[in-house]
Amino acid sequence: MNFSDKPDRSATKAYKWEKYKGTDILPMWIADTEFRCAPPIIEALHKRVDDGLFGYTLPAHDSDALEAIVEWCKKQYDWTIEADWIVWTPGVVPAFNVAIKANCKAGDTVIVQSPNYPPLLAAPAINGMKKATVPTVELNGRWTLDFDALEEAAAAPNASLFIMCNPMNPVGSVMTKTELDRVAQICEKHNVTLCSDEIHCDLVLDDVPHLPAGAHSKLHDKSMTLMAASKTFNVAGLGTSFAIIPNADLRAKFVRSTRGIVPWVTVTGLTATNAAFRYCDDWHKAELAYLKENRDYLVEEINKISGLTAIAPEATFLLWVDASGLQVDDTQAWAESKGIGPSPGRDFGAPSFFRINFGCSRTYLEEAINLLKQA
Repeated sequence: MNFSDKPDRSATKAYKWEKYKGTDILPMWIADTEFRCAPPIIEALHKRVDDGLFGYTLPAHDSDALEAIVEWCKKQYDWTIEADWIVWTPGVVPAFNVAIKANCKAGDTVIVQSPNYPPLLAAPAINGMKKATVPTVELNGRWTLDFDALEEAAAAPNASLFIMCNPMNPVGSVMTKTELDRVAQICEKHNVTLCSDEIHCDLVLDDVPHLPAGAHSKLHDKSMTLMAASKTFNVAGLGTSFAIIPNADLRAKFVRSTRGIVPWVTVTGLTATNAAFRYCDDWHKAELAYLKENRDYLVEEINKISGLTAIAPEATFLLWVDASGLQVDDTQAWAESKGIGPSPGRDFGAPSFFRINFGCSRTYLEEAINLLKQA
């Protein structure tokens, strides 16, 4: 796999490229990569398409895909799960909205981190709930949760659910055992259920482990862990993810809340997930190595630009850039005027920042840096 390829996506109607269509702005915003899928995924999809039949397929009947997830969790995180803990969902965004419907009642408060990606910040209001925001703070050159604020929010009598993002998006931190212990202790103490969005968990770039929420002994019966092959293997357009919910009662509530609203995942998504988790280890390792080099290059160069600073993310292919030093009214407009289109920090709750996607050819990053350095 040559991750330095620059595929022409103009004919695919890719959202990432459609946003700036007809302009000279290089799109570096939405969280999908420019990497063509691993050959085993493409081969599996070709085989499925050649079957020529795409009728109703109950995801629970795809024992191959379910077993692939079980084996992946054991191999990647040393987490032993059972197939019946898995609930298929057509994306983590529908999943955490379902988690709110399943676990909250009128007047409840949902706790979220900030900054955070827009659909997560919007979820409480969409479901008619109040929102309590827990800041992300810089500590010893690393982003982490403000645990005092989390404790205060969880202590409120109407707090019922904490939607956590780990690895964190947009800052890229991976929760340590000490941090996850603190989350577990707070949730247990205040009877708050945890929904942990872990969609970037297989994109850890540093030598740190990913610790799934549901694998924690204190969170086993009070958590829903959301995962997918989508970000890691660039198959987000196939609309397939899954929730791992060990507790039967919690799982039943979640499933009931999907009925009549949430569609089954697609047959192509099931096929891609199975192939990704079974046959793409070498591609995955090469991707992580390429992303790590991209990250290191981008962080070094961004920190050379007056007015911009960035902390190297431990995971994801996303760089959270502090542009407050520019002292401009609109950091997004400033970036676009230079010729690059990052994700606007204001959408994440931090107007003085922007987020750059480095899941692309190194030449795109070099082009972006040259544009940002122009007077």
